[in-house]
Amino acid sequence: MDEQAYLDREAGLERGLTKAQIIMIGLGGAIGTGLFMGSGIAIGYAGPGVLLSYLIAALVAVIMVFSLSEMAVVHPTAGSFGTYAEIYLGPMMGFIVRYTYWIQQVLLIGSEAVAVGIYMRWWLPDTPVWMWALGSAATVVWVNTRAVHNFGSVEYWLTVIKVSAIVAFIVVGLSRIFGIVGDPVGLHNVTGLPGGFLPNGFSGVWLAVLMALFSFMGLEFVVGTASEAKDPKTAIPAALRTMAGRLFLFYILALFIIVAFLPWTQSGAKVVTESPFVKMFASAGIPYAAGVMNFVVASAALSAMNTSIYLGSRMLFSLARGGYAPRTLGELNAQHVPMRATIVTGVGILAAASVSILTPLAYNYLFGIVLFGGLLVWSAILVSHLRFRARHKAADLPVRMPFFPYAQLLGLALLAAITITMAIDADWQVAVFAGVPWLVLITTAYFVWRRVARGSAAQA
Repeated sequence: MDEQAYLDREAGLERGLTKAQIIMIGLGGAIGTGLFMGSGIAIGYAGPGVLLSYLIAALVAVIMVFSLSEMAVVHPTAGSFGTYAEIYLGPMMGFIVRYTYWIQQVLLIGSEAVAVGIYMRWWLPDTPVWMWALGSAATVVWVNTRAVHNFGSVEYWLTVIKVSAIVAFIVVGLSRIFGIVGDPVGLHNVTGLPGGFLPNGFSGVWLAVLMALFSFMGLEFVVGTASEAKDPKTAIPAALRTMAGRLFLFYILALFIIVAFLPWTQSGAKVVTESPFVKMFASAGIPYAAGVMNFVVASAALSAMNTSIYLGSRMLFSLARGGYAPRTLGELNAQHVPMRATIVTGVGILAAASVSILTPLAYNYLFGIVLFGGLLVWSAILVSHLRFRARHKAADLPVRMPFFPYAQLLGLALLAAITITMAIDADWQVAVFAGVPWLVLITTAYFVWRRVARGSAAQA
């Protein structure tokens, strides 16, 4: 099958998303629990050195996202990088990448839902986490059954809330640190505590890269909107460039303020019970500020859930259109929305969110499984891009990734090193223990599917 046939196979979705909505969808996916909640885990590992951790993770993310943008402009499909894996790495990899990303999104939304439950207990401490987790998951499923421009509008305003809050957080934090308002906090907590800037050495910084990388997972969401963008050839590259700069600014400055304002031993934790952003405002003594920030981080989690179910349902739609899932999941309703794929994804999300009933450490467990899937998908994107460039001349591409192929090889090396670290560290082994059996299972499922498909074709 030629490359155009893959685009034709996944046609029919409404092109109703504007460039502004796409930018916000990408920011909404990437600014969520990883920053507002998971940053506490990263700070616990690295202390103030967490800034280096996020810089390393940002390097990998930038390499991945610009490599992906090259392919997205040429192939604006619903299956995005899953379809690219099928085109350039073969049907088996297309099958594995799309199903892995689908289950990753299901579990990611489950972890975000658990985070919403934790945030809500700040106001209502006697209510169970699982009640809020299930309620928030059901809400985002309903939003995603509406027309895509409605989804885009909801996501736009949810992201406006959290971006505005981060900007305000940065302004207030910097003014307090440097004494523009009140007594200056200074940089004692960054360099003057026992151990200095790197209290746990570079090993702590490297372990925090795992959490930092999770924070940036979501940048690929922008490419998933290519099949429903009004003008993907200009909107996708512009959105990716804008996002990369804004995310760098938001993450690095926000984390700098946290480690400067609070001793890292207070803002960091291995088991997350409260956002470090809320802790900072609570300790600052600003009236109602902690409550407002708690509302913002809850909105951020809902926003990330919203974008995750969007892309998860499109992956399932792409699988169905390719014949790798029941064909009924590839059908569109009158609003050009893959309703059945969205509902099936929603059922999986509700199941993932229900894990919070079984253990208070649900967020940590779900995160570990999600991280393994994310590392696999990002690696597949970079390898697909290497094969993509072998077929397409750089001079013919509307968007070109600089430093090819050295940047891609560096990205793959860092991802491999992170995976090895995850396998040998006791805190992260749960990701490998869950991820490797999943990989074996989905690979076996592909060969079973292929045998069944061949048998059906022979009978026909």
